[in-house]
Amino acid sequence: MATVAVLAKEEKEKSVFVKIETNYGTMKVRLYNETPLHRDNFVKLVKEDFYEGLLFHRVIKDFMIQCGDPESKNANPDKRLGAGGTDYTLEAEIKFPQLYHKRGALAAARKGDQVNPEKRSSGCQFYIVQGKCFTDDELDMFEKSVDRALQQQVFQSIMKESEDSLKTLRNEGKIKEAEVLQRETYLKAQKMATEKNPFKYSDEQRRYYKTFGGTPHLDAQYTVFGELVDGFNVLDEIAKVETGVADRPKEDVVVLKMKIVKN
Repeated sequence: MATVAVLAKEEKEKSVFVKIETNYGTMKVRLYNETPLHRDNFVKLVKEDFYEGLLFHRVIKDFMIQCGDPESKNANPDKRLGAGGTDYTLEAEIKFPQLYHKRGALAAARKGDQVNPEKRSSGCQFYIVQGKCFTDDELDMFEKSVDRALQQQVFQSIMKESEDSLKTLRNEGKIKEAEVLQRETYLKAQKMATEKNPFKYSDEQRRYYKTFGGTPHLDAQYTVFGELVDGFNVLDEIAKVETGVADRPKEDVVVLKMKIVKN
């Protein structure tokens, strides 16, 4: 029987790798098979040369670098970027805590919870985490924040299960029955959310966040669908460029080419 290490190696070898060539140097990312919707969408866009000529339009040192707005291609220096996208969004594939916001994480940008409670991802905008290192006390604080987010996800998942039944009852004019079901579902969801085991970072995750860094405050909120495997020096060079309004670099950071490559 294959060992865990061997299986992990075989899985990595089956992964898709993408080279991102920029005017600051080249990075290479590995796409996760655990997030197939995002993996396949990213591969599709890369093969279509969608990203060629686009900018890393939002750069924040010790946080992340963001790219993928189609309106950024040949954009005037004073143009405010970040609102562009495809005519579709992607269903969230948040596989936390397995996939988390460690340094080098590749994740999908999205609109905020107020207009996007399902946390659906942009069809094209992504970011690569630079992040910074955190202390145990800071990670303790983030654990509480992540735990609240996970409770909310459990609550929303249970409530969503009754949507079809509630709609049917209302369409049939059974308003009282619908109210009873909604109340029962709410109490069930609230009970399951509050009774779940409190979230704790694993020893490995804590070590990574303390030693190499990341952005733990984004955990359980955005879909992480890959990771940087080469070009961390390029990530750091881009992250320290001078920026202006809306964190846009004053000198363009351009994607020259993206292509699928072998490991």
